Amino acid sequence: MIRRVLQWSPHAALAYAAVLIAVIALADWQVEFNATLGFLYIFPMVLLGTALGWWQVILVAVFCTFLSDRLDPFPMDMESARDVLIFLTLAMTGLLSLNLTRSYRRERESLAAQRSAEQQLEFLIESSPAAVLTMTSQGDILLANPAAHRLLGAAKGSLRGKSIAQYVPALASIPSVDETAKIFRTEMQARGQRENGEAFLADVFFSTYATPAGPRLAALVVDASEHLREREETSLQQLLAGSRVLVAAVSHEVRNVCGAIGMMHENLARKGSLKGDQDFEALGSLVETLSKIASLELKQSAGVFDPGGVDLHEILTDLRIVLQPICEESDIRLNWNVPAELPLVQADRHSLFQVLLNLMKNSQRALEGGKHKAIDIAVSPGPDRVFIRFTDSGPGIPPGQKIFQPLQKGADATGLGLYLSRAFMRSFRGDLKHDPQHPGCSFVLELAAVAEQVDRAKADAPAKATSEDAAHTTVTA
Repeated sequence: MIRRVLQWSPHAALAYAAVLIAVIALADWQVEFNATLGFLYIFPMVLLGTALGWWQVILVAVFCTFLSDRLDPFPMDMESARDVLIFLTLAMTGLLSLNLTRSYRRERESLAAQRSAEQQLEFLIESSPAAVLTMTSQGDILLANPAAHRLLGAAKGSLRGKSIAQYVPALASIPSVDETAKIFRTEMQARGQRENGEAFLADVFFSTYATPAGPRLAALVVDASEHLREREETSLQQLLAGSRVLVAAVSHEVRNVCGAIGMMHENLARKGSLKGDQDFEALGSLVETLSKIASLELKQSAGVFDPGGVDLHEILTDLRIVLQPICEESDIRLNWNVPAELPLVQADRHSLFQVLLNLMKNSQRALEGGKHKAIDIAVSPGPDRVFIRFTDSGPGIPPGQKIFQPLQKGADATGLGLYLSRAFMRSFRGDLKHDPQHPGCSFVLELAAVAEQVDRAKADAPAKATSEDAAHTTVTA
């Protein structure tokens, strides 16, 4: 009954309260009863507490006290004390009803919000493409959404009560909050197995938590098998592309060496002192054969790589994500000057990224032990070229050092870093140059803009002369 009254609209409560007040007032006036009927106003006050504010409740309590005092036909002793008692009773009843009504409505709103959140969460879990699982500390599955049944190859509703160890063994070995004070909220990559025995690679995001019923484990499982295949295929493509560039570059160097040896062989042959010597003639044949092999490999490798347009801004953003933690660990200040709008460039994303990372590693080694450590990366877009200047505050490169030659003395590892970086840049019609006139150690990466975008820019705007710092910089290769 009380719940039903609390659900009445304010207008209905006011109407019923007004009727009750009128009936009680009429009865108090007409009925001859040697006692006051003012206490009956408690009932309309309960109704009014559900519809009025606190000051309105007090005003009605004063009004009802006035009615009780004026309409009672039999005067009583201590009328003032009686009126005060009636007023306090009516006011406290109305205020109590007001507070109870507000608490009830807040609880209803809270329950409605909670029910709405639960429905949204349930819908999210049920419609999620990722597998959502909750488990006990022993690994028994408590909840599994439809995606979990599809991922694990189980019939609908059959996973509840089964052990996760038979599907993703790594999840069964996670310590619960009872076994360790550490709470896990992390991710891992693990091997899984479906009910038919098919294996898959899973990215697992999990957390442990405690409930009154015991420790629990919640996990979000995503099938990463396709990503693994794509990653391995992409790595193979990148390896083949890099190998072709490397073969072309090495073949070019071998051909140069063979040309020099061949010239020396011809000079010795003209002297005639070794004429008829079989070893000398065999050496000439070997040099000629090696030169042909190098030329053949160069022809096969050259021109096979035709990169499309890539988003340079996206590549540089990924580079910044990689560089920032490295610079923070090494106490290097990273100065970033990249325009918000950049044209598409002709490049291989992976190769260009490797070139930039190689420059970063070289700068990191050069800045070790230095007092002022800074790396500046600036991009200057031109009409048909884009220039990336990569500069560090290190001591720079000594004059006369041929930094783009492979296998040079004093270089780390094989000394192929800058040699291959330039070869990669040239493979997609770009270039890598060193600027000795710039303070510190500065390299300029030159990239060709995508032809379609260049033509569109020329059609939209009149041709005008532009000057770019990087374009007019004196560089040495």
